[in-house]
Amino acid sequence: MNKRAGVIGSGIVGETLANGLLDSGYEVCRGSRDPEQLAVWLAEAGEGASVGTQQDAACFGDLVVLAVRGAVAEDVVSEYADELSGSVVIDATNPIGGARPQDGSEPKDGVLSFFTGPNESLMERLQAAAPDARFVKAFNSVGAAFMVNPQFDEAPTMFICGDDTDAKSVVGDLLDDWGWDVADMGTATAARAIEPLCILWCIPGLRDNEWTHAFRLLRL
Repeated sequence: MNKRAGVIGSGIVGETLANGLLDSGYEVCRGSRDPEQLAVWLAEAGEGASVGTQQDAACFGDLVVLAVRGAVAEDVVSEYADELSGSVVIDATNPIGGARPQDGSEPKDGVLSFFTGPNESLMERLQAAAPDARFVKAFNSVGAAFMVNPQFDEAPTMFICGDDTDAKSVVGDLLDDWGWDVADMGTATAARAIEPLCILWCIPGLRDNEWTHAFRLLRL
């Protein structure tokens, strides 16, 4: 049986994860509100790749990657809730600032602003917007350059969470194949702790232009 995945998002995160999925034997449909933006990627991606609308990607396979700006993620998920029903949805988004600098998205001393509070998460909002989708938080706490096959002396840790155990197993297997140490933090509520790791990860980059790091959970 062919493995199929949809990737919603035309940015570097969507491109990186789409390429990783292609290398892992998936057929991949990348979706954008303007599919013509993906023409260059399609020409270079080769066999198994296709492009379409966000709706096309949402219903392409049983695995969907959500890689859009956090400010629009809830609207996208609400619009395609029916298409995402039953699918494993990898939520790679972060609730960074707002749509414009004046909305509070500019970092202060290297610290990003979130539009969510400490007792909520963007992923919980997305799960509520598409209750029949099976969301798993992943890839939000590292840069795109290290998302697939990260090259560190030791395997970095990817913190994940979600309400569906089988969905987390699917994502965990993919992460394991890509060289990650997987740390399952439990239900979607744990996204309240996982999403702010983005803020911590970005501080060295925004302050000192240092972006070549990742987190690792040490265990006895």
